[in-house]
Amino acid sequence: MKLTIERAALLKALGHVQSVIERRTTIPILSNVLLRAEAGGKLALSATDMDLEIVERVPGRVEREGRTTVPAHTLYDIVRKLRDGAQVELETIGERNEMVLRSGRSTFTLACLPPEDYPVMSAGELPHHFALSAAELRGLIDRTRFAISTEETRYYLNGIYLHATKNNEVPVIRAVATDGHRLARVEMTAPEGAAGMPGIIVPRKTVIELRKLVEEGEDEVQVALGETKIRCAIGEAALTSKLIDGTFPDYDRVIPVNNDKILDVECKEFADAVDRVSTISTERSRAVKLALDRGNLVVSATSPENGTAVEELEVRYQNSPIEIGFNSRYLLDITEQIDGEYAQFQMADAGSPTIVRDSADASALYVLMPMRV
Repeated sequence: MKLTIERAALLKALGHVQSVIERRTTIPILSNVLLRAEAGGKLALSATDMDLEIVERVPGRVEREGRTTVPAHTLYDIVRKLRDGAQVELETIGERNEMVLRSGRSTFTLACLPPEDYPVMSAGELPHHFALSAAELRGLIDRTRFAISTEETRYYLNGIYLHATKNNEVPVIRAVATDGHRLARVEMTAPEGAAGMPGIIVPRKTVIELRKLVEEGEDEVQVALGETKIRCAIGEAALTSKLIDGTFPDYDRVIPVNNDKILDVECKEFADAVDRVSTISTERSRAVKLALDRGNLVVSATSPENGTAVEELEVRYQNSPIEIGFNSRYLLDITEQIDGEYAQFQMADAGSPTIVRDSADASALYVLMPMRV
């Protein structure tokens, strides 16, 4: 194969595919990226870890079609360090297992492995198809992924649960994530074709890589899914992933319905106060206490080693006094998702889950477990 390609286009595509590849793998071919110079002036790059596969095509000037596999992280580092605006020539020569990369006065020779050995993920049956905008997908991911569990023993919580349901008889797609301490639930009007989709759990790594693909641009994302796999195509890139084989818990059971103590607080002011006060709290627990009385909120933290911190805020609160403690990191994770000016806290007592909502967005709901302080 022989082709010439712009550095910027190659770097962007390599950035997407190389992050799929595990840095430590016992199967050498899985450290490589599969490069295919195709008719029609396209270079296709493929990477997989056997659970997740990304294929992305970028335009180039193809002189000779062909394919090879080269170490992904090495190639990415080389291209990253080339000059802006450079042209990159890639060529494989004869039967030698080598690829030569030339750019300006630089020449690199990389060892290759046979492309025939490269594993290809079969998508299988994907009967459910729908499309949504990149902005909608970004919204679903950004407002839920912070609550994904990292505890491997509860593997069924290691992703975002995506399913079709109804809200007041309106069909919606709902994304839910929880780690047992907090829960995020976000929904959007269901696009055409999504109504009959099964409930699926999209793994954390897939969520991260998918978010990178929709980082910029407003292209439509074509989603196809079945019981065991999901495929998302956007522009010239396509991501195929296995789904988590497990049952997501009945999250409705942990969303309280009778929380009658309502606090409305200016979100940025509140987040800044929590952030400042939590500087004092111990690294392990990160606990802050909220003490509420009519029209007044006192945010405080105490640590045997560091001392105490207190900050007062004027708020909208007309119920009986309450003191409740939270992990400050979890509080800040939730307030970061709130776009409106005000956050609303719906509380019952110091030991029960609290609901947090965005004053400007009824489609998102967050649940936070309190802690003893």
